[in-house]
Amino acid sequence: MVRLDKKATRLYVLDTNVLIHDPAALYQFEEHDVVIPMTVLEELDKHKNGIREIARTARQVSRTLSDITSQVSFDDIQQGIPIPRISGETGRLRFLCYQDLKPLDNLEDSPDNRILAETCRLRDERPDASVILVTKDINLRVKASALKVPVEDYLNDRAFSDSDAMIEGAKVYADAGQDGNGLWECLNVEVRVERVDHHTFYQLSGEMPRDWHVGMLVSDSDNGADFEAIVRELTPSTARLQLLTNYRHHAGVWGVHAHDSRQNFTLNLLMDPEIDLVTIAGNAGTGKTFMTLAAAFQQTLDAKQFERIVFTRAPIPMGEDIGFLPGTEEEKMSPWMGAFHDNMDNLLRSEDGDTSWDNGATRQLLGSRVQIRSPGFMRGRTLNDTFLIIDEAQNFTPKQLKALVSRAGRNTKIVCLGNVGQIDTPYLTANTCGMAAVVERFRDWPHAGHITLKSVERSRLALAAEELL
Repeated sequence: MVRLDKKATRLYVLDTNVLIHDPAALYQFEEHDVVIPMTVLEELDKHKNGIREIARTARQVSRTLSDITSQVSFDDIQQGIPIPRISGETGRLRFLCYQDLKPLDNLEDSPDNRILAETCRLRDERPDASVILVTKDINLRVKASALKVPVEDYLNDRAFSDSDAMIEGAKVYADAGQDGNGLWECLNVEVRVERVDHHTFYQLSGEMPRDWHVGMLVSDSDNGADFEAIVRELTPSTARLQLLTNYRHHAGVWGVHAHDSRQNFTLNLLMDPEIDLVTIAGNAGTGKTFMTLAAAFQQTLDAKQFERIVFTRAPIPMGEDIGFLPGTEEEKMSPWMGAFHDNMDNLLRSEDGDTSWDNGATRQLLGSRVQIRSPGFMRGRTLNDTFLIIDEAQNFTPKQLKALVSRAGRNTKIVCLGNVGQIDTPYLTANTCGMAAVVERFRDWPHAGHITLKSVERSRLALAAEELL
């Protein structure tokens, strides 16, 4: 049995999924001790083989544990290995091994139940300490609560707390009034207007709203707005706003026009050469993929700003998996690219209702510029002169999305599309998924922009489905 220091007030027992989800979890518990049961080590050993992301993470955790234990003696391991933390505090890493562990009554022998039994045994042996099981498995948390074992979710991976929500990227003063003066009355600032290189800037002086951030939309109305601008610079007492291009009428993007302020802001972000990273959130049917593809073709085929378009998404099924697929990488990814093909069909549809997407020559022409790639084969690549579209970004973990965003090379623009209300990846939630992390971390970076779209453009049935189901 492991010997535990009497002065420890909290002992956090980590489940396997916590380490798999965040290999740096050992360093996130301030001055408190971390306990790893032997069952967790056995599960890590089972997961370490293979080329999947879970195998890579398991090997990374094993290497971290090896580095920590390689410089200490057996007695040090028994007493607990000091771990310096980011906060400056030092906790201890302890391993839990019971040779005579008895299973819990009326529960079958499984890894989760063994971890639960080890935690109960430790709790009974250490009444002077607060023993807390940390797991991302909801069912295990329910069983632990039923056995009166203190249990918590792992919270450090959250981009924001449950009481908050992902930023919308827009501040619409809907009650500003028809004359536009209400907007400035709400802001209560001094305004100086200047024209630089065919762009109009508003220099504001005064107390800036606390909910503003760099790269957000400021508008006086959702529809028919008289004033729409992006925040370029921001301090507590000053702000610099740039008026947006109006893509509602003649200045469309590859034939696509904005219907409201958020869509117009989206097209401005997609067409802005100063914005390298764009994140677009919204429910199904809000036009995320449609506008992104239009902007991509406008800048690749017409303006020649990029050499190619790369489209990728997480190949995660909504229901049962259909098994292995034959063919090349693009042929294997084709079943996951329904959104791409549907939007291409609409973008190439004429006023008469005919589409050229089924034409072999059109597909060959666009195929020379558009690449459909699996995210599993993106590691190690450098994408230059590329418009990279990452669809269903909410199904990526922060680590996976970091691996994709860091592929950006010279003259590359990355657009992440997603809906945090439709997450199919286990253990990911609206505030722990990769998209939430990217939006939160890049919110004050001047070359990034985010917008949450609201209006559904598909049909009245799609709109009713979003509201009623």
